[in-house]
Amino acid sequence: MSERGLETRQFGHRARLALSPALALKADDQAHAARTMWNLLHAWWQMMPKEKRTLANADAAIRQARQEIDFLAVLPAQAAQAVLKTYFQAWKNCWDGWADAPNFKARFRTALTVDVPQGRDLNIVRVHRRWGMANLPKIGRVRFRWTKDLPVGKHADKDNRITGARLVKDPLGWHIAFRVQSLEPVPEPHQGPETGIDVGITVPLAMSDGEMYGHGEWLTAREQARLLGLEQRAARRKKHRKPGERTSRRLHHTYDQIAGLRAKAKRRASDWQHKTTTKIADTYGTVVVEALTITNMVKSAKGTVDQPGKNVAQKSGLNRSVSGEAWGRTVTMLTYKLARRGGTLAKVPAPNTSRRCSACGFTTPGSRETQALFVCKNPDCGWTGNADHNAARNILHLYRTGHALIPAAGRAVARRARRVKPATAR
Repeated sequence: MSERGLETRQFGHRARLALSPALALKADDQAHAARTMWNLLHAWWQMMPKEKRTLANADAAIRQARQEIDFLAVLPAQAAQAVLKTYFQAWKNCWDGWADAPNFKARFRTALTVDVPQGRDLNIVRVHRRWGMANLPKIGRVRFRWTKDLPVGKHADKDNRITGARLVKDPLGWHIAFRVQSLEPVPEPHQGPETGIDVGITVPLAMSDGEMYGHGEWLTAREQARLLGLEQRAARRKKHRKPGERTSRRLHHTYDQIAGLRAKAKRRASDWQHKTTTKIADTYGTVVVEALTITNMVKSAKGTVDQPGKNVAQKSGLNRSVSGEAWGRTVTMLTYKLARRGGTLAKVPAPNTSRRCSACGFTTPGSRETQALFVCKNPDCGWTGNADHNAARNILHLYRTGHALIPAAGRAVARRARRVKPATAR
């Protein structure tokens, strides 16, 4: 941070690429080469003695592999170095207890990516209002959708520039994710009011001041019918496939169509989350949410053979609904958007926020009579109101009474607990 109240901020911006079939094939080849490079590094790691697992030895190994294996040559040298650094960083994250140990990357279950470490290699220019152009190593000059002003040309300097990019392929096609560094003023403290947020399924976001944010289905009725038909078609074709038989191209094509519709729904959900969280961050100075352990909430209820679970189908449907709302992503967006505006995000304990009366403080399990109706069972109170609004008021009350777990301005979520270093990786 400088003396003038400026700070360096790094963020990402993702844009859609417009690739011809020939250029898309080149990008596919590079991504598969990067995936193969990762797998070769992992095999080398497992084969080498522990004292020889150094960055220098790994660098020499990938240089030799690029000379001996022809199809690895399509991957730019800097992209290969990025794979090497990412692999070693994955082991470091594992040893520090933040992630699982790295493993092999399968062909059909791995997102295709290619890194462009140096921003100066991109040579970005803006063609007109809607499109820009960038140079991708060993692919060529490509167009991308210009939806955000980027520090390029005369607007770029040592403090405001693009430091690199990554090509990412999803079911909707190839995209480019820019890594942007900018120098911005330190935000003044947000003067907006405090609010509590209760997340749910029927009402996605309920505020303590009575405001509620909802959304419709992410897919239209016609798209949902098409998705159901594609899933049934895939199930029929998979049923007639013999064990060990290679998946047909028709079945792969059906899977691609299913993935495309699901990706469209996810894109619409993310768009709604961005717009909603931006509005909340602009309005409120302090936002309080529950500290939910979502991974535990979406665990299966099927149980074991000796002790089978109950209401397994209903729990599965609830798990899908919870995962579809992506509460964790909403909290992540709120955290960094509030930090940019000088606001804060705090988390409070989740137990009893739905059972406590926000008017008198009486807690009983039977107060929430329906999904939407809360009726206080205290004879001296009898308060009645929306259950989600009541929970949001309780969340804000916990924060005001000093029960905040994570002040959390600037950090999206709490890191998981540190784990013991795996013996095989030491």
